[in-house]
Amino acid sequence: MKASNNLSSTGELALLLCATLTIMVGAAVAPGLIAIAKGLQFTQYPSLLITLPALGAIIFAPLFGRWIDKHGARKTLLFSLWSYCVLGLSIVLLSSEFLIAANRIILGGFAAGIMAAGTALISQWYKGEARLKMIAKQGMAIELGGVIFLFIGGVLAQAHWKAAFLLYGIAAVCALLVVFSVPGNQRILTPGNFTSDHKAKDVVSSFSGIKSILSFAVCAMALFFSMVVSLPQHLEALGYSEAHIGYILSYISLIAVVAASLLPRFVKAIKEKRTLSLSFLCFGAALFVFGSFSEIQAIMLAATFAGTGFGLSIPLLNHATVEISHEENRGKNLSFFAMAAFAGQFFTSIIDFLPVNLNLVFFVFSAVAVCISIGAFSSTLFLTLPSKLDTNSD
Repeated sequence: MKASNNLSSTGELALLLCATLTIMVGAAVAPGLIAIAKGLQFTQYPSLLITLPALGAIIFAPLFGRWIDKHGARKTLLFSLWSYCVLGLSIVLLSSEFLIAANRIILGGFAAGIMAAGTALISQWYKGEARLKMIAKQGMAIELGGVIFLFIGGVLAQAHWKAAFLLYGIAAVCALLVVFSVPGNQRILTPGNFTSDHKAKDVVSSFSGIKSILSFAVCAMALFFSMVVSLPQHLEALGYSEAHIGYILSYISLIAVVAASLLPRFVKAIKEKRTLSLSFLCFGAALFVFGSFSEIQAIMLAATFAGTGFGLSIPLLNHATVEISHEENRGKNLSFFAMAAFAGQFFTSIIDFLPVNLNLVFFVFSAVAVCISIGAFSSTLFLTLPSKLDTNSD
């Protein structure tokens, strides 16, 4: 199936490149965090430089949802991109801890705006199977961006701590690509998708569907990032070097890219409900293996499960958010999804403060993941979606 109104390949690339900026908020500073914190004189709680943007996304996402519904996704995306660029680059000029913290929080808000507006544009230009495939590509881009930006951020930070922030300048490139390759005219509804949107209105009136999606999104992100946050410390205690830890984390991201690319096939083969249930089962298996074994073969198996869980869950839930929404509230619902995704990421920051063994954390989270998997399998969410994510339809 082709994209509606023939969005060019350059336009598609622009939207996918925009998606990578959501992961770059933290990835740009993570490799050189200690040196960057010293350079900014933000040394008391340096990890806040990574986690505060997630807090900002939670706070400001609803505002961007209303902006999308009122002014359009394209205008919101461009405004978010330029603001993201300016804030990301200007932090090196700040000397106050309060201003630095405020900068990171507001930057996270614009990252949420980019995420929500980018997906809203995808929903305007694609439908049916093409929409699911594009959102799967979006998930791939986010994870692949994490791998690339972690590497580049480390190289730049090694040259100079200020150089790492040059990565935020990519937002300006994205903005220019959007200006010249994503037309400002709105997609014209055909009778087919007009009917689908009206079906969605009947579903959304109960608001139960979007609440279920957001709940699953929070859980998926919390389970995934519980591993991302805990693994460096856990693997270091097992004797793995920093280089090996970096390779394992990159491998998780690469597996997530592969899993997201296969998402349409999973949906077609075992349907949406089983795919979502399988994703949480993968999270549970990954957490259990990480907590039980120390051999490299087991660690790589767990990493495979972790990446598969992410690649099959977040893009599917993102697509479900689009399908359950109609034109008038799609921006609001997508902003809620962005808020849920960042909330799950932010909540895992408490793991650093838990006075328990990490193995116990893994086992508890593994049990939670299995319970959610059972809940997803018995959920009626996908029965209520207007299109039932039917990838066989035109």
